[in-house]
Amino acid sequence: MIRRFGEAPCPGIRYRLRPGVYAILPRGRQILVTHQAEPVPELQLPGGGIDPGESPLTALHREVLEETGWIIARPRRVGAFRRFTYMPEYDLWAEKLCVIYLAHPVRAMGKPSEPGHRAVWIAPDRAARNLGNAGDRHFVSRVLNRT
Repeated sequence: MIRRFGEAPCPGIRYRLRPGVYAILPRGRQILVTHQAEPVPELQLPGGGIDPGESPLTALHREVLEETGWIIARPRRVGAFRRFTYMPEYDLWAEKLCVIYLAHPVRAMGKPSEPGHRAVWIAPDRAARNLGNAGDRHFVSRVLNRT
């Protein structure tokens, strides 16, 4: 069973499964995260939904590049969690299945191409406190405390 973080599903709401991939990207004493300005300003692990016909690893590389401007190497799956949420940008109630990878940021290729995103380097303990959802905070704490 995959652990759930955040709110329990609301009775009477129909949720659509939304698989996604997200990356923990340590380099030196910091990790690379993305700041998303809308719909609510927050720090997030870079990543997002897997497009139809796309493999999870292809989606991970694409999403990290779009949201941070960085290319990554050697992604390794470290876990997964679920969360139930409303996604206003899609007008969608989603059961997000979030698969988390640990990867290495290799090179900045430019600014993020995803509107409203900006790459931010922060200390892992700050990320573990300030990321926008409990699942991301849990995995940053767990993964970076054992490496």
